[in-house]
Amino acid sequence: MRNKIVAGNWKMNKNAEETEDLLNELITKIPDDCDAQIIVAPTFVNLASAVDHLEFTNISVAAQNMHQNENGAYTGEISADMLKSIGVETVILGHSERRSYFHETDAILAFKVNTALSHNMRVIFCFGEELKDRQDNQHFNVVENQLRDGLFHIKNEDWANIVLAYEPVWAIGTGETASPEQAQEMHLFIRETVRKRFGSIADDVSILYGGSVKPDNAREIFSKPDVDGGLIGGAALKSDDFVAIIEGIL
Repeated sequence: MRNKIVAGNWKMNKNAEETEDLLNELITKIPDDCDAQIIVAPTFVNLASAVDHLEFTNISVAAQNMHQNENGAYTGEISADMLKSIGVETVILGHSERRSYFHETDAILAFKVNTALSHNMRVIFCFGEELKDRQDNQHFNVVENQLRDGLFHIKNEDWANIVLAYEPVWAIGTGETASPEQAQEMHLFIRETVRKRFGSIADDVSILYGGSVKPDNAREIFSKPDVDGGLIGGAALKSDDFVAIIEGIL
């Protein structure tokens, strides 16, 4: 059975005080009867305090990235073991900004996936096409290749720790808009692509939509049969917006 998930990626936002304030607001405002899994991903420097702050709540904490190696001379990087040691069990890998700004390749991401899984971490694996890919009608090919090269080497049992997050990069900050129908079309394609390689496992994989979900479009997007939640960016930084999005999946 697929889990409903709403994850907030805070990116490089919120200092220590602001992080605590936002967490307190979410604790107060998220409905008690919420049956979706709620995840927040603060910056690295605020992860440990966030884990402590949310200990007795239904909100879990994810890291926004991690290094593929276990340890070593990688200045400024964070390992899976470091994350696990402070209680972080989930990591976002392959975000479009990591792919674009930091040149993370599918090979690097496959290595990161292996490392995370070896530490029994849950991976939110991001992928998606850019505007030119969509304009050239290559969006399905791009998504299939990213899935194949980044994930399709894993074992069947590893899928229990994989959440997929489709990011239509062309619909984020470009003025273009992805319709709920376009989201469903791609999510169905993703599920069927997983099914071709891994069979019925595809029925249990949660696929999140990461294309500028807002309070006013969340309910319609989340109503689509193959959309199991969202990976939320800017709207996750305001408690009222994030809670409104969560309510859209209930």
